[in-house]
Amino acid sequence: MTEGKRQIDVELENGDGNGRLAQTEGIRRALSDRIRAVRKRKGWTLEQLAAASGVSRSMLSQIERYQANPTLTAVYRIAQGLGLALSALLEEAHQATAIEVIRADDRTYHYRLDRRCRWRTLSPLHLEKDIEFHELLLSPGGVLRSPAHFSGTHEFLTVRHGTIRVTTGDQTCELYPGDSAYYPADTAHMLENIGTEDAVTFMVVAYMRD
Repeated sequence: MTEGKRQIDVELENGDGNGRLAQTEGIRRALSDRIRAVRKRKGWTLEQLAAASGVSRSMLSQIERYQANPTLTAVYRIAQGLGLALSALLEEAHQATAIEVIRADDRTYHYRLDRRCRWRTLSPLHLEKDIEFHELLLSPGGVLRSPAHFSGTHEFLTVRHGTIRVTTGDQTCELYPGDSAYYPADTAHMLENIGTEDAVTFMVVAYMRD
């Protein structure tokens, strides 16, 4: 699988549920800038790009002015209208910014959100990585059960607030504010808030790959 194809697949898998691309603000702006720059280089008006792509002039205008988060279908049509491969358009957008920001209220990055658990990734979604960084908030009595990950996977957990019980295999330990634990995650494991207050933790998942 090519790098461009892999990135497109990641975007498809991590959309917001409405077919919109899972982008950080920096990437979204870079994509808008890329579309506008190619259009102007061709000497096209918004009307001409709308005719070539089948995407309405008003939507194109909103995209270029950072006022719309386009669907993958829309970006594909724009790329075709501009005579570009979709992968080229997305890759250049990813490469155009050195700083990627993940906003606290961006639900694209929420793996789980309910009354007992808020689990969100702090790592960019489009990267193929050996390390993942997460924030986990558990209400009192909240539990996060995880099946075994890939062989050799480990997790690092740091407790910022509250009390957490870590169980991996047949071993357990309790962590308090400021404590950290390192444990195998290639067996079933569980994190449980055994305190009376919300527990806030940060987790690093390290995958061992061949």
